[in-house]
Amino acid sequence: MFDLVMFDLDGTLVDTATDIANTANDVLESIGYAALPHALLRNWIGHGSRELMLRAYAHATGASLDAVRRCAGGDSLMGVFSRFHEQRCGQHSRVFPQVRESLQILLDLGIGLAVLTNKEARFARLVLERHELQDFFDPVIAGDTLSARKPDPLPVMHCLREHGIEPRRALLVGDSAIDIATGRNAGVRCWVVPYGYNGGLPIRDCDPDRLIDDLSCVARAAQGCDAPPTDSPIRHEETATWP
Repeated sequence: MFDLVMFDLDGTLVDTATDIANTANDVLESIGYAALPHALLRNWIGHGSRELMLRAYAHATGASLDAVRRCAGGDSLMGVFSRFHEQRCGQHSRVFPQVRESLQILLDLGIGLAVLTNKEARFARLVLERHELQDFFDPVIAGDTLSARKPDPLPVMHCLREHGIEPRRALLVGDSAIDIATGRNAGVRCWVVPYGYNGGLPIRDCDPDRLIDDLSCVARAAQGCDAPPTDSPIRHEETATWP
């Protein structure tokens, strides 16, 4: 079986889209711009709060994203975002079905669990704490923990070193093309759930190693009780089962 399972946070473990969208709109409205549709903001989740706010600000103002990235206002936007998100974080978010039960099964089997997220560390901790998930994971690698974030392989490699695990004995579970690219770059398998945030695009089309219904599939596989259906979108057949 795998000795380490690494999980994305937003859109994989916890549905945080409403809190993130509400915070982004709090920021825009506080500086005189109209709120944006949640569906649009949801499509920008995954690259971290700063990138989401830069995209939201560019859309609201009509400026190009490149121009917004070049200007010096990103830090001030994030300062306002942080103040609002401190209150919003965990307000309307919810743990996805089968997450807590599946994590407990994996933990009871002695499998190491980690979180890899592009969300800033303070907010990742808040989400985990407010949903009482923090004790499942060690380490929690956030977007500002290391010198690079997903899809760079550094967060995965850091977790592998922390646990003393080879890539072939690890699994990354996520919800987006970012997670799939991270797995490819780090040489670990990546299974994805279909309910998360992938920029509005079907995750099946991003060629994951395996598409799973929810985290119970990971738990069943760890127990030796699960095999993928014949039409499962598996990139390489040998990644379908636990070694």
